[in-house]
Amino acid sequence: MASVLDHLSLIAAPMVKQSDLPFRLLVRRYNASLVYTQMLLPHKLLSDQDYLEFHLRGLGEPCNDRPVVVQLCGNDADIVVQAGRKVQGHCDAIVDLNLGCPQEAARDAHIGAYLLGQKDWPLVEDIVSAMSHSLTVPASAKIRLCQPAPATFEFAQRLEHAGASWITLHARHVSARRRRQGLADLEQVKRLKSHLSIPVVSNGNVRTWEDVEANRAFTGADGIMVGESLLENPCLFANAVPDPVGISLEYLDLCRQHPGTATIQTVQTHIRHFVDHRWFVPIRFYMLISGP
Repeated sequence: MASVLDHLSLIAAPMVKQSDLPFRLLVRRYNASLVYTQMLLPHKLLSDQDYLEFHLRGLGEPCNDRPVVVQLCGNDADIVVQAGRKVQGHCDAIVDLNLGCPQEAARDAHIGAYLLGQKDWPLVEDIVSAMSHSLTVPASAKIRLCQPAPATFEFAQRLEHAGASWITLHARHVSARRRRQGLADLEQVKRLKSHLSIPVVSNGNVRTWEDVEANRAFTGADGIMVGESLLENPCLFANAVPDPVGISLEYLDLCRQHPGTATIQTVQTHIRHFVDHRWFVPIRFYMLISGP
């Protein structure tokens, strides 16, 4: 566990259909110290062989993609643990439970951020405890603010006591329609840090390298997690802005080196982010990556 905790510094967030192996390797080249997979569905890891093989292919290659955190979701401790056992040999940590996903699908399945209500705390504690005691890798949790916000500190303390090795806080309340309405409340990250004895990672309000430094200085967090801003600028942690065509070709070369680890839709979306970030969209190049 110590080796993973040593890397809680500059962290690439789990992003749906965007945390593929080539992208994880790309951000590592530019100073990301820890990367996450996208949120994986435990029931599909257990019942869908194609789904399992695709995601294991992105984890099992002998490459520089270490340490890597596999993120899971769910509301059944037994199923989450069984899924964790499928992937634990391919990673350095399991995020035992995604408690931050605000999407409507998460609401309908009663997972993600919709487990933050106090009535579900015992269930969440059971899952964290089962993960930390049943798997060979450390467990952690990524959360949002509870209602009311001060309840977040008690909830996080209960997760710590259940066996979480670190907590990541995206300091916004859950909203299925407005996931990032307003700024994240970094004061709550700062307060959470004072309530826990385990590491705290801050997620939110980062667009530039200066934001990374300001976030760390204000919150005192052990690490800074960045998501969508890395999609636009995978060199953010290196305090650099890449040439859009150059970074696109670099990413495509990683896709070539690791075939079958990113879908064509994922590749196209990454390239669009890279070129749109610089307001540089040559028509022929955009048509090339858009495809039919």
